[in-house]
Amino acid sequence: MIIRHVRFDHPDAVKLNDEVQAEYHLRYGDGGDATTLDATDFDPPRGAYLIAYDENDRPVATGGWRSQDDNGEGNEDGDAELKRMYVVEGMRGRGLARRMLTALEEDARAAGRVRMVLETGTKQPEAIALYTSSGYAPCGKFGYYREYEESRCFAKRL
Repeated sequence: MIIRHVRFDHPDAVKLNDEVQAEYHLRYGDGGDATTLDATDFDPPRGAYLIAYDENDRPVATGGWRSQDDNGEGNEDGDAELKRMYVVEGMRGRGLARRMLTALEEDARAAGRVRMVLETGTKQPEAIALYTSSGYAPCGKFGYYREYEESRCFAKRL
């Protein structure tokens, strides 16, 4: 697996984002994640967007982080918010998500962020298992879905 930094509006990022949105819709029936994102949210040094490619240069996993500070929506100064973690269906179960998560944590730490935060939902038990087994603990709800019952928020000190 080769991990590359790309922009959130890169064609491969758009393709994988469309796939993850379709999966969110299947799981939640709500059209996908309605959180407002802009390509510039992931521009260094205030963020990063990564894609993992297989040996045939096919995009197989993705994820990004964006800087968040105290904003009235539950974030704290120094937060890096994890977004759009996804592994294509045929490549799941090979440790790609964990490798992507580690790369994103290292990138956010190098950029001076002190805490990685994420929001997921009750219909994504494999995501919750990945995060809790990687040292994430439940935290106060934040962001767009903070009022939703199915929302679960986690944090880890970097």
